[in-house]
Amino acid sequence: MALAALRAVRERGAYANLVLPALLAERGITGRDAALATELTYGTARTAGVLDEILAACAARSIDPEVGDVLRLGAYQVLRTRIPTYAAVATTVSLARSDGRPQVAGFVNAVLRRVTELDWSGWTNRLGAGRSELARLALRYAHPEWIAAAFRDALGGDLAETAAALAADDERPATHLVARPGRIERAELAELTGGQPGPYSPYAVWLDGGDPGGFDPVRDGRAAVQDEGSQLCAIAVATAPLDGRDERWLDMCAGPGGKAAVLAGLAAPRAARLTAVELRPHRAELVRAATAAWDVDVVVADAAALPRPDDGFDRILLDAPCTGLGALRRRPEARWRRTEADLTELTALQARLLTAAVRLVRPGGLIGYVTCSPHLAETAAIVGGQPLRDARPAFPAVPGLGPGPTVQLWPHQHGTDAMFCAFIQPGA
Repeated sequence: MALAALRAVRERGAYANLVLPALLAERGITGRDAALATELTYGTARTAGVLDEILAACAARSIDPEVGDVLRLGAYQVLRTRIPTYAAVATTVSLARSDGRPQVAGFVNAVLRRVTELDWSGWTNRLGAGRSELARLALRYAHPEWIAAAFRDALGGDLAETAAALAADDERPATHLVARPGRIERAELAELTGGQPGPYSPYAVWLDGGDPGGFDPVRDGRAAVQDEGSQLCAIAVATAPLDGRDERWLDMCAGPGGKAAVLAGLAAPRAARLTAVELRPHRAELVRAATAAWDVDVVVADAAALPRPDDGFDRILLDAPCTGLGALRRRPEARWRRTEADLTELTALQARLLTAAVRLVRPGGLIGYVTCSPHLAETAAIVGGQPLRDARPAFPAVPGLGPGPTVQLWPHQHGTDAMFCAFIQPGA
């Protein structure tokens, strides 16, 4: 099953965190077997780039993609799990045979025998010989070097902090739930799921494991899976003090609807009305489902071309499309799928959307610019030159927010995704 999931990721561009749960359900795999399948799939996808370097050093010839899938899975077991080496090698060779490639079983066996000559640290040290300290950190914690450099730059060049950020990104995160405001109390959600209250968001519950979709509050929409950092950014935009009218709210890029649901739950008791805009119709349907409990205007449109109401919007959340570098621990294959070239198109879109937000907000209104990325090209460079308001007071429970006026959360510091939030207040 892990091999099937990894192959779908490589061949179809599938997402491991979507394809694997479907396979588990389809094949009725639960308990310890499901946990092992999850570890093998996510772990192999997360470390794939470094595993490929190791395998290339161990193979006397090029490796075709189908055999590469099998070898990555075996090498991950050898180097990153407690599965005994002999068992990892034997089961991988058997997997190669059962995968319809009995002729490559000897090759798989020979390559994995070479992999077993060193442990993970030994291999990354060997591959990193002669490289920069940053490159060695990227190898050790299974990141492309350009992403490690982006983390370093966002952390002010501090390599010790960079190492801590990369290490946290290399761990499987806890599952975070949101108790949607007005739908269920956090204490009840924690009791029903056996989770623990999150440290910062008044709506967050952390789970140690298990399938969150199996809990009634998640199935019926009173709660949802949502990183605590994402919750905090939506809450901040909704609760920051605002002078004057506070009736008209806008979520510019609302799909798939997690932040829109938090905004809707906080808007309703204050008689504010939320408009949620999403470009893609299928994602707009997800927004409608997420906000079905509230009276929300869901609009399928390009938010950058949205007509401005005569008197503008009071609060705007611009959760801009981005590289997603802040959530790599939750999207295991993404670090190897994204490239630095993606920034050109994305930053142009971010700037276009922010220009539209400034046009759409009323004088003295508030724009919350949010990305799930710490890359300076997607954060400081986009909001530079805008009239920034200090966002830190809107995150009152969160320590270590730095000098401001923007907020950058980190997995190694806060246990959340690396969310960025800036407050822009034109004409205040």
